[in-house]
Amino acid sequence: MKEEQVILVNQKDEQIGLMPKLEAHEKALLHRAFSVFIFNDKDELMLQQRALQKYHSPGLWTNTCCSHQREGESNLDAGIRRLQEEMGFVTALKETISFIYKAPFDNGLTEHEFDHVMIGSYNEDPKINPEEVADWKWMPLEQVKRDIELHPKLYTEWFKIIFDKFYQHLNRTPNE
Repeated sequence: MKEEQVILVNQKDEQIGLMPKLEAHEKALLHRAFSVFIFNDKDELMLQQRALQKYHSPGLWTNTCCSHQREGESNLDAGIRRLQEEMGFVTALKETISFIYKAPFDNGLTEHEFDHVMIGSYNEDPKINPEEVADWKWMPLEQVKRDIELHPKLYTEWFKIIFDKFYQHLNRTPNE
């Protein structure tokens, strides 16, 4: 199986090339990514616990799903695809904010991403892919915020960064 390629971008999110995913993370090169946040009718966020066999951040809690766009794939199409692959369901998504972040890991890899955050709504249990996801749960945003402060080692590095940006965005944006 050919290794997945990521889309290398500049600071304006303009494509400048393609590179195998692992190589981009080894070289800490800026590439396009997305993060999906799914909420239920109680305004709880669906979190996933990464599968224990993942090559980085295994067993840590993170947002509903995240990954990388494929060449020629829109942000929304990528989010919907990966949500189905990881969590086993499809729902409409809406783009919110995007920003650049950098998060190094103990294993020498670095996430350096131009991240597009999308939100959606879903009220049922997911049908998780055990190769990607060990567990899942619903949590109110305030509880997520407190738990990250109290137990930061239980969460992925990127989720802590993205959650903070997303939380600030939600507190500046009136409810729709």
